[in-house]
Amino acid sequence: MPSFLIRFRAVTAIILVAAGMLLNPVTALSQPLTDDNSTVTYPAEFFAQYEPFSVNDMLDRIPGINVARQGGGNSNGGPGSSSGSNRRGLGLGGDQILINGRRVTGKENEGNSQLSRIPANQVQYIEIIRGTSEDLDVRGGNQVINIVLLEAESRSSIAYELNTDHYHDGEFKPGGKISLTGQRGKLDYLLSVESEPRWEYRVGSEFSLLPDGTANDTVRRLNTRDSQPLNLSTNLGYQFGDKDIVHFNVQYKDSDAPSIEERSIIDQLSSPVSYGFEFDDTANSNEFWEIGGDYEHTFANGARWKTLFISNKKEDASLRERFEVNGNDSTKDLFLGNFNRYQERIGRTSYSFSFGQNQGLELGIERAQTILDSSLQLGLLRSGGATSAAFGGLTPITNSNASVEEIRYESFLVHNWQLNERMSLESTLIVETSEIAQSGDVSKRRDFDFIRPKVDYRFDITPAVQFRATVEKDVAQLSFNDFTANISGSDDDQDAIAGNPDLRQSQSWRYTMNLEYRFNNDNGVISSSMFFHDLEDVIDKIDVSTGSSILSANGNIGDGERYGMSVDASLRLGFIGLPEILVTSRFDAEDSSVTDPFLGIDRRLSHQGRGNYSLGFRHDVPARKLNYGFTYRGSIKDNNKVFDIDKIEAYNTDAFVIMFLEVQGWAGLTYRFEATNPHESERCRIRSRYVGGTIATGTLNEIENSCSHTGEKYAIKIRGTF
Repeated sequence: MPSFLIRFRAVTAIILVAAGMLLNPVTALSQPLTDDNSTVTYPAEFFAQYEPFSVNDMLDRIPGINVARQGGGNSNGGPGSSSGSNRRGLGLGGDQILINGRRVTGKENEGNSQLSRIPANQVQYIEIIRGTSEDLDVRGGNQVINIVLLEAESRSSIAYELNTDHYHDGEFKPGGKISLTGQRGKLDYLLSVESEPRWEYRVGSEFSLLPDGTANDTVRRLNTRDSQPLNLSTNLGYQFGDKDIVHFNVQYKDSDAPSIEERSIIDQLSSPVSYGFEFDDTANSNEFWEIGGDYEHTFANGARWKTLFISNKKEDASLRERFEVNGNDSTKDLFLGNFNRYQERIGRTSYSFSFGQNQGLELGIERAQTILDSSLQLGLLRSGGATSAAFGGLTPITNSNASVEEIRYESFLVHNWQLNERMSLESTLIVETSEIAQSGDVSKRRDFDFIRPKVDYRFDITPAVQFRATVEKDVAQLSFNDFTANISGSDDDQDAIAGNPDLRQSQSWRYTMNLEYRFNNDNGVISSSMFFHDLEDVIDKIDVSTGSSILSANGNIGDGERYGMSVDASLRLGFIGLPEILVTSRFDAEDSSVTDPFLGIDRRLSHQGRGNYSLGFRHDVPARKLNYGFTYRGSIKDNNKVFDIDKIEAYNTDAFVIMFLEVQGWAGLTYRFEATNPHESERCRIRSRYVGGTIATGTLNEIENSCSHTGEKYAIKIRGTF
């Protein structure tokens, strides 16, 4: 039996036993409370015995918190999903994190990014909102987390963290963050600066075989990437009176990531065996900024008018040069320059009010402008070809420039209805119109119209048991990079990939059912869900070959479906006298189906495997002011494949482990030790290449079996507040 099934069955057995034995309450200074609207409130006193450093540390002590943190507007993600920071515009969804009952107006700089910056000593209480309401700034998540900060005429706190990471190649990289949180009269603020190392030293090897099993070549890879992102963020709020409040948010991120990859190649077909060496030198710069703000007015009758805006820009430039080394000499044979400038400007306004005894309505409109400017320069070493200094002294092959712009309008209506004291219904209707215009290498203009309804039903069967059902029409945001020629970062033999100006948005009907049970006295949570996604215009590789070359690009390949189930469980071991131990687990299983455009067969969706699993353990020892634990994550092996026009790739990844030990010690500081990937888990790929045609008409040429790992990482972190 696979080891992950043994672990999963063991965790399941513990949960089933606990369901009949959970009789002892958790020892805490103050217990969480559940109100009539199924909102669970954790006062700050509940966490006092753990001496948490940040809001993140507080959330880690709440059973079932992963259910809330994973609950976005499109649960289970996958094709056709508009969730995450890449969602269409701002929308009604988000990361389901509220600060003082309000969403942070941002896409990259959302509420979830604030949780490690807010000190625990600034929190009054934390709410897990399991119901729906017109008062919520985000909609459609399974649950919403609301962080309520202390109210005071004047308060402030500075939190800081210093850390050093040690990598398996012997590198030491420092990092740190500092944040200032506080309130002065009607002004509240959060300022933070952080710079964390993202050094990576990846070791890999590849073995190539011919179709008859003959050894072809062996490649040894060493890839070094040096990145130390700098992140600056500011969140300001000002309350003019009881009825008016304004927020302003700014984020700036500089995350350059230059890299060098060295490849040692052994040609086993030559006689005698020959050895070669080549390397890639890749310069990369990445800069991002975002500004967001909102204004809210509450009328005398309780109705609210809210307007907000977001403007952001991201510039990503990379230059890859490949050199073949012969003794002390090197010859450049590839110049690949790529630039992308992505901009987004969003304005949104809405009016919400209550009517009748138990109903509320929100009406609004959103306008979003999305722009991508891109360029691609490809130069190759060609005998007798004209060279250009702008292409690194090589022969120009491709010089592509493109601009893509989308103007989108979204009108929405949300109706909340508390059917009775135990049932609620939230109905949403979104009407969307958009125009996409492309210029540069291709000039094209297209119009789109979508109607996106959604129904969210919740039934509190008992105070501990809640049933949720959701039906939703979703439209995914297109990646404008797919419209134009772009780079391929996963295949040494593929310099660039083609664009497709005819790409359409992927759509889906999403059906989800969820059943959640919360044990008494905060002893645990079990949540199970089932989902089915009916997909339209799935995006995958299509044939765009010319008379002289075999080419593919991302395109719409037709309809498909995706379905599965998941089980989340969090359990305090109070039934065996260990209430300070929290065990968490999750198991996902899924399947999918789509018709392959090359082979004409029914297969899984690309990069959609069979499922994932995780196991977490945390033990708090308040008497000794320490806690320790681990997180173990893995995926069900096999059937995670990608089909391209001339190759088929199959992926597998080993389980991943993070362990930690934390203690409060000298000078009131928190000392934390982390071990990441101590067993050097590998990710592997088997690639089958075809020549003389496509994977349907060509001949299998070689099979590449490659694996790589980034090794273990050990970190020491020192945290404090004042």
